[in-house]
This record gives sequence, C-alpha cells and structure tokens, in this order.
Amino acid sequence: MEIVVVGRKTEVAPRFRRHVEEKLSKVTQLAPYAQRVDVEVSHEPNPRQAASSERIELTVRDRGPVIRAEASASDQYAALDVATTKLLERLRRSHDRRKAKSARRDQRAMPFPASPIDPVPAETVDLPNERVIAPDEVDVAVESQLGDSPVVVRQKLHRTAPMSVEDAIDEMELAGHPFYLFVEAESHQPAVVYHRHGWTYGVIRLDAEATSSEVEAS
Repeated sequence: MEIVVVGRKTEVAPRFRRHVEEKLSKVTQLAPYAQRVDVEVSHEPNPRQAASSERIELTVRDRGPVIRAEASASDQYAALDVATTKLLERLRRSHDRRKAKSARRDQRAMPFPASPIDPVPAETVDLPNERVIAPDEVDVAVESQLGDSPVVVRQKLHRTAPMSVEDAIDEMELAGHPFYLFVEAESHQPAVVYHRHGWTYGVIRLDAEATSSEVEAS
C-alpha cells in the first residue's frame, strides 16, 4: 500500500512523514485491498485559530468507496492521532457492513466501481478571482475568490455511480460528512442525503427534468 503525504501551504518534515507511515500501517489490517492512502497536511496561519492550526486529512483509495477522516489540533502529531482514530473506526464499520450485506451485494455492483489510481494525490489549484470556475479534473480541488470579497469557494469533481439511498447514507458516514450528494439508481435524479439527529436522515431530490425544461424554455 502506498502512502502519499503532501503539504498544502506548509512544509512536511521527513520525521513526520515517517511517523505517518508508522501510524497508517494498521490500515491494511482492515482494508487489505487498499491501494493508496493520501495524507494532506495544512496549516492555518491565523493566530486566533492556534488551537486548530494544524489540519490532517486522510483518504483511503480502495476497490470500493473512498473512506476519509480529518482532524485539527495545535500540532501535527495530535491532529494525526485524532484523524487516524476516526479513519480506523470508519474502516471497521465499512468492514462490518460488507460482511453483513455480502448476500445482497453479491447480486449488484459496488457503489463505486474500481477506477485507476491517479499517479499523484489530489492537489489544490488557485485560480484568478474574477469568477467561480468549475473543476474539470477528478479529485483536484479548485479554489476561487468571489470578486474582491474575502469569500473563497473550494470545489472538487468526484467520480461516482448511481446508488440507492441506503448506500448513499453508508458513503456519507464513511466520509464523515453531514451530507452526501449522489445520483439515485432508481430515478437517475440527483439527490442529497443528510443527517438530521440520532438515527434520522433526510433526502432532498432535484427534479432535473423540470430544471432542464425551464432552462430550454428561457
């Protein structure tokens, strides 16, 4: 398994790289088919955010869904510890789900089909601030500023495949996000599943056909 460590607006010391490799060595125990783990290290220079100035984002590239975790702390080592704990827990949950659903999943495709691994980890591209430009490369983050305002919009283009609401909830929990955008397999409509409270979830669907008809009419 390959471990790729990149720094975003910060330098990554060789000692910390070695520590990352040691911490993530347990990933193969829960994800034996994992091909790569991307580790993004970033630093927030604002002194008011010193308690969370170091941020670690971990992304496991496996045959199935992408599993990720992130954490922030006052130093890189503490942030890595928290992020690794979250990641291993999500890998365990993913492993348990695969075992519980093996009978049903044998008859249908994986939520995310296997895809070639990019030769380089995801990176951030800073663009001119005249307008928000949509990304055209998979897993490459694009940042653009809204005119002269301090608002910065960060976008990513992800590879996906139609899935059920149940699978979308699983993907959302594995990614550690409060919501998840997907294309529903039955209706082929874009939708968002989100966490409400406890074990309650919500789904928002877009009537894409109605939207496209309105655009054509205008």
